[in-house]
Amino acid sequence: MISSFNTLKSNLKKDVSFLPTVKVALLGDSATQFLATALKGVAFERGFNIDMFEADYSQVERQLLNTTSELYEFNADYIVVFQSSHKLLSTYNKLPVDKQHLLADNRLDFVSSVSKMVKSRLIYFNYPEIDDTVYGSYANRVESSFTYQVRKLNFNLMETSINNSNLFISDIAAIQNKIGRDIMFHPAVYIGSEIIFSIEALPHIARRTMDIISAIEGKFKKCLILDLDNTVWGGIVGDDGYEKLELGHELGIGKAFTEFQEWALKLKNRGIILAVCSKNNEDTAKEPFEKHPEMVLRLKDIAVFIANWENKADNIRRIQSILNIGFDSIVFLDDNPFERNMVRENLPDVTVPELPEDPAQYLEYLYSLNLFETATHSHTDADRTKHYQVEAERAATQTSFANEADFLQSLDMKSEVTPFNSFNTPRVSQLSLRSNQFNLRTIRYTEAEVELMSKDEDSHTFSFTLTDKFGDNGLICVVILKKKDDETAFIDTWFMSCRVLKRGMENFTLNTIVEYARGKGFKNIMGEYIPTSKNSMVQNHYTQLGFIKVEDPMHHYFKLNVSEYKEKESYIIAI
Repeated sequence: MISSFNTLKSNLKKDVSFLPTVKVALLGDSATQFLATALKGVAFERGFNIDMFEADYSQVERQLLNTTSELYEFNADYIVVFQSSHKLLSTYNKLPVDKQHLLADNRLDFVSSVSKMVKSRLIYFNYPEIDDTVYGSYANRVESSFTYQVRKLNFNLMETSINNSNLFISDIAAIQNKIGRDIMFHPAVYIGSEIIFSIEALPHIARRTMDIISAIEGKFKKCLILDLDNTVWGGIVGDDGYEKLELGHELGIGKAFTEFQEWALKLKNRGIILAVCSKNNEDTAKEPFEKHPEMVLRLKDIAVFIANWENKADNIRRIQSILNIGFDSIVFLDDNPFERNMVRENLPDVTVPELPEDPAQYLEYLYSLNLFETATHSHTDADRTKHYQVEAERAATQTSFANEADFLQSLDMKSEVTPFNSFNTPRVSQLSLRSNQFNLRTIRYTEAEVELMSKDEDSHTFSFTLTDKFGDNGLICVVILKKKDDETAFIDTWFMSCRVLKRGMENFTLNTIVEYARGKGFKNIMGEYIPTSKNSMVQNHYTQLGFIKVEDPMHHYFKLNVSEYKEKESYIIAI
């Protein structure tokens, strides 16, 4: 699944005119031309065209600290900064002995100050270690040793990133840990060219960097679908019975399956949706989850469980329909090459890793793919599986009602509407990154950007929660109004979780913002729809709500007369 550098280079010859453009600035203290090529090549594979500004060699400080530099003129969406361990070592070597213990702190001060200066998202490479063996292992007890300083720097970069929400760390030190320093770095090439990264390492580094950009741009994985026999456990439950399945922490292949399940459970607790797609009788397939004492995963951890003898591609379509997420948000794991190829051929947007034959290799292989990169995390993520299970209960209940209105009334729905604040900022940012289908203008926001809007007098912010008799859906809708002129409020942003579609949330939201606009003296509300490959479901959103299309050859604008607006029917109560 990892393309070679030559393949990435050949991608640059392909047509990118149909792809969305992302502006990326690349700054390095050593040669970056091959890294630039690899980034553009991986971007093409991820569905992006990179418009790149590549700074001159070793101009990191000048470009970042001078607000009149070419960097600031370029106005990048992302600034990628690579300051190498080799140049860091050179700086260390030149310091007086009594100043060497300040190396990490000095670099951290620079990174922190720069992240506050720039408005772009800043992606900063951490530092692969160079063991200069001056102290050997004793370097771990010598604060002024280079080993100690690099480890301190990498540790505290994480803390700096926590405190600066537009700063993202590209963990290339982890790549060196995985593939090895002798593959990552070729001394002869470095001496002759100042090129730090080997050709073999560049695809890994470019992928790790584009993982961050893709996640911020809303392209990330939301769901892991699991086969069962010889994927989640060793053996075939229908033939062997659940008692004889290979599982457990003792030595043997069962250990590999147990540790695989522990990894999947950590993903679920982080917010990844787990589903099962297995060729089995359903009762037989569920038996290990219910009865096997060594099972780590239980039925409560699975959002959608499908076990039958039908085509797996069709079953994955069913899972996708229930979850209402894109196929490109799904990862499918199956030990059977035939099943993997069938899903790839029928559902090309689904990611289907080529699992090794030996289950002992599953995890190391999956670690190397970094399939579940994210740009946000909040305390509500762990509840996602429960939300989808509860949604299945709602769907089952709806079938007992003669009409939709009676069903909606029975839900006893309530919504709390609040402006952006320190409590909901992480979730607002996260929802902006995750929402692709119900997203009128598809603008993404980092936590730092959400925080700025909460303090902007010209931005009127709304976050909507939703609860009903089945449970709490959490924060599910966001609207940002901005003053266009004295008479018109512009809907800069309107996005909503697809989990709450068809419950009247659109009507309730519009009723809320119209009432607010009236109170502020606005006579009109204007909305805009910007088409993407994923949000076609809302192309008629404004007209269905009573907006009138504005004739404009360049934009899809819609206008609503506030004075003529009549409140729409909604079964949601504001609290």
